[in-house]
Amino acid sequence: MTMDTSEAHARLDERDRSRVVLDVSALPTFGFSHRSLMWWSTMGLMLIEGTVFAIAVMMYFYLRSRAPSWPMAAVAPRLLWGTLNTGVLAVSLWPNQLAKMAAERGDRRRACLWLWVCLLASVAFLVLRGFEFASLNVSWYTNAYGSVVWLLLGLHTTHLITDTVDTAVLAVLLVTGPFEGKRLVDVSENAVYWYFVVLSWLPIYAVIYWAARL
Repeated sequence: MTMDTSEAHARLDERDRSRVVLDVSALPTFGFSHRSLMWWSTMGLMLIEGTVFAIAVMMYFYLRSRAPSWPMAAVAPRLLWGTLNTGVLAVSLWPNQLAKMAAERGDRRRACLWLWVCLLASVAFLVLRGFEFASLNVSWYTNAYGSVVWLLLGLHTTHLITDTVDTAVLAVLLVTGPFEGKRLVDVSENAVYWYFVVLSWLPIYAVIYWAARL
């Protein structure tokens, strides 16, 4: 009686296992947005980096509150290059969105095209950023004001360089290969990060160029 019961249970367990086995071979090997592990990684990265930017801005206003005059022994940065760069960033959002949309449609050719446009915009921004550093009217070692202004501009420049290199690598891979479908996910997430680079610049621009004039 005991053996019969054990055998019956074993057969039932075997049938249960056969029911839960699924064929996932037809499922896609990658996904966009929150279905991608890369998307969550990008969100976490932006959260960390956004916190660093916020701390740097808080440092700026703390130092300003302790200084008898602001800017300290300097004049406010010239508006030309910073404002021009802000315009370049704003315009770059258009090809960035087109690259993202093309990638999510699976259109490798158009994603590659608009990614190269984004890369050119990034390079143009970096060139203008050099003029920005030259127009701050203060050196990083002059005083606390100079140090925190160079820190803010340097932090954002570091993120811009990082994304420019990432964009260049993706653009080359889309042209030369080897090509995998997950590269389109990389293009989409690269576009999300570029939005962060642009949007994080707006408060930094306001602090560097306008807070010194108020």
